[in-house]
Amino acid sequence: MAVIVLRCTARCVLGVLQFQSACVCWRTDCLSRWFQNVSGGTAPLSKLCSPFACIEEHLENQLLALLPESDKSRWLSLLKYVDLQQGQSLYASGQSLNHVYFPMGSIVALHGVSQSGLMSELALVGREGMVGIVSFLGGGSSTSDAVVLSSGPAFRMGAQALRHEFENSTAVMSLMLRYTQALISQMAQTSLCNQYHSVEQAMSRLLLLSLDCVQSTELNMTQEVMAQILGVRRERVSQVAVRWQRSKWIQYARGHIAVPDRSALERVSCECYKAIKKEYERLLPSDWVP
Repeated sequence: MAVIVLRCTARCVLGVLQFQSACVCWRTDCLSRWFQNVSGGTAPLSKLCSPFACIEEHLENQLLALLPESDKSRWLSLLKYVDLQQGQSLYASGQSLNHVYFPMGSIVALHGVSQSGLMSELALVGREGMVGIVSFLGGGSSTSDAVVLSSGPAFRMGAQALRHEFENSTAVMSLMLRYTQALISQMAQTSLCNQYHSVEQAMSRLLLLSLDCVQSTELNMTQEVMAQILGVRRERVSQVAVRWQRSKWIQYARGHIAVPDRSALERVSCECYKAIKKEYERLLPSDWVP
């Protein structure tokens, strides 16, 4: 299904909607239906397919989907559609944040880096969350790095704009604080996992969370990147990958991983993956209301 990205700088379609520099992504079938309804008068305005509804149909970010309708309509003018590229740095430790990101098929890794260059995994962010919580927590800068782990689309918003929304919308504040709690829980569980569990268990957690981030059975991730994230030697990751490939749990070639047998990874994984997933589902259920 093709996707069209539109930029609107003035009132669109008979003045029914106003986007003001918003970059909106539509599926072509939604776009056709929306214009037909407006121009032909085939449905009342309350029944029209809204731009945000079309976004949710195709490239959903869970936090954006949970926003009340009144906040969604206001956010249309604040969000910009961007493509994140693997290896791209969104911010580094100590830097002030200018933007926050809501992934919709990309994966962003948050990690700490020592002065000597050693890396420590903190958390993964995908369609379930956002990158840049310090923008509304008041610190102004982060003590971690945020690097794109897997390329894909995202919505970008100005950090000051999100801070304003956080301070002036009870629903936005509640949603962002719930997400922050879930993210902190993931960081704590990840630290425990990397400290006490085997490379195989930590690697299975990493892959399962990554697959959840992109809602797929495939992703692009090299063994070198996995080793850096987990803080282990590449040879140890390679040994596990070879063993899994022989067991037909995964298919690996040139940084592309397919997982035909996800249940096998879930069996070998420690309790950390389920604990992280359970906490996200508890704090951010699909039927959450402010």
